Amino acid sequence: MAEPGIRSIPTLVGDAVRELRDLVADELALFRAEMAQGVHRISLGLGLLLAAAVLAIAGLFTLLLALVKGIAVLVQSDALAALIVGGTFLVLALGLGLYGRSRASLAGLEPTRTGRQIRQDARVLTHRPGPEIRDDA
Repeated sequence: MAEPGIRSIPTLVGDAVRELRDLVADELALFRAEMAQGVHRISLGLGLLLAAAVLAIAGLFTLLLALVKGIAVLVQSDALAALIVGGTFLVLALGLGLYGRSRASLAGLEPTRTGRQIRQDARVLTHRPGPEIRDDA
């Protein structure tokens, strides 16, 4: 009869396989979560780019004529008024576009935590218990 605290080899192998399966499932879940977060960041960046385009077009077509006429009265020149208004809206669109492009970086899709966790798990799995050898030289 086996002692109460000692488990058989098939039981130990079964436990190891179960733990490995659980570990792989956890790593896949972490990978999925990181990818979802990266996709969310990219979609936010693309949404900001779209908002920049909509603002640029809406600003150019709805306020352009009224603003040019209003400034033309002040500066006594239709051409100068058109340059002032057009330049202002283009600078606004450029700023929003650059901000949106920075938010849509592909670097955010790289699953860094998953890679770090897999390396740590590999170190734990390959670590052999035994006496620690120290180099105190």
